[in-house]
Amino acid sequence: MFLSLAWLSYLALSVCAATQVKHNFASRIRKDVSLRFVKDSGICETTPGVHQMSGYVDIGPNMSIWFWFFEARTSPETAPFTLWINGGPGCASEIGLFQENGPCKVNSDGQSTTLNPFSWNSVSNLIYVDQPIGTGFSFGTDTVNSTESAAIQFWQAFQILFESGEFSAYRSREFIFATESYGGHYGPAFVTYFDQQNEAIAKGEIKGVPIVVSALLVNNGWYDPLIQNLAYLTFATNAPGYGQLQNDTVLQRMNTTYFQPNGCLDQEQACYDAGNSSASDAICMQADNFCIENLFIPAVGNRDSDDLRQTSPASFPPEFYLKYLALPDVKAAIGAESNYSECANGPNGLFSRTGDDARTWLPQLGALANSRLKILIWAGDADINCNWLGGYASVLAMDWYGKQRLANTPFRNMTIDGAAVAAIKNVDNFSFARVYEAGHEVPAFQPVAALEIYKQVVAKEHLHSV
Repeated sequence: MFLSLAWLSYLALSVCAATQVKHNFASRIRKDVSLRFVKDSGICETTPGVHQMSGYVDIGPNMSIWFWFFEARTSPETAPFTLWINGGPGCASEIGLFQENGPCKVNSDGQSTTLNPFSWNSVSNLIYVDQPIGTGFSFGTDTVNSTESAAIQFWQAFQILFESGEFSAYRSREFIFATESYGGHYGPAFVTYFDQQNEAIAKGEIKGVPIVVSALLVNNGWYDPLIQNLAYLTFATNAPGYGQLQNDTVLQRMNTTYFQPNGCLDQEQACYDAGNSSASDAICMQADNFCIENLFIPAVGNRDSDDLRQTSPASFPPEFYLKYLALPDVKAAIGAESNYSECANGPNGLFSRTGDDARTWLPQLGALANSRLKILIWAGDADINCNWLGGYASVLAMDWYGKQRLANTPFRNMTIDGAAVAAIKNVDNFSFARVYEAGHEVPAFQPVAALEIYKQVVAKEHLHSV
């Protein structure tokens, strides 16, 4: 009897799901929290001997945060521990896993996978987390409506992970925090909150496991809306390497709506001035809506916002993985208990109502740079959404000891085997990279360059040619 490859894959998944054993860890120091997971599902990472876990961190009643962990393919017992989260807010980290830097890619049939030789677990243990609740496979009561509240919930989840025997071995490893897009908010905020909690633990004010971040990587991040909304105009006028994106009439209208009285500039400044006052939510939400409508949308036009070389909707990177994660046997094998939502409206709506998108996290990023934390700010140069000109203007505006040196350091090409892959700058532990011919999801477009850049950060090196 002839059996198709798809049918053989189905049988293999059925057997895996049928024999899957679920594990549970209940916290000894926190009430109503636990870790529920399955081991070695055989999904995605099929390299012999490479361990994986997937499941839920229950941070409270009806509050379940999804994680998917992959051991390093080489020297997992000494390799660092890397966290990846996608942005949104409300966008799942399986975007990164399956489209960018995870152990596998889903084939066009939506039912099978191929190993990714450029996966970041080539050199690091790697965990993907869907946050906040309502994102990806995470489910339950969602109370997170800001970057600040997301940081608190995220800290709680990692306290449970690191308390468990499954992850306690990684407490002392280098902890690399990698993120993209809204990660320009998440990264500075979460690492800052982690540092504050670590200090409170050291002083005996709270009990917990210190989480010391050794490096922060933000890919095409959203850091400072006032600066980056202006960059929509700058980028649409002349995207370096690609030229003018919109006609003169559109550009003039964008210029007017940014600089006019009560335009984008004034409204964003009003948001910043409002701080965390009771009136700030409405002020910042109004500013965000105005600037999206009058700067972001016209800058994009009919192009794809994540890759100016494609019209919307883009065909790359493909989303074959959505069909794969909807397969009942795949969900059963990995222990998923909800339907996957790539970019959920619920969490995004909560953030929108507090105007979180319009707030800046550049002061916190600058403070982290000033602390000499290893930081990489990088961006694909074909992305309009969080374009590299806005990212670069943001880091030039940061208040830190290396500000003037960064501005005075010329860009130079980073090459791989003689081919230019990025324009780079290094100042001590801070690096900036414009990655050539890459869209919003840099590792999807330039997997070789992305892995090499990541390896150099892991090795604590300045970005350099190889």
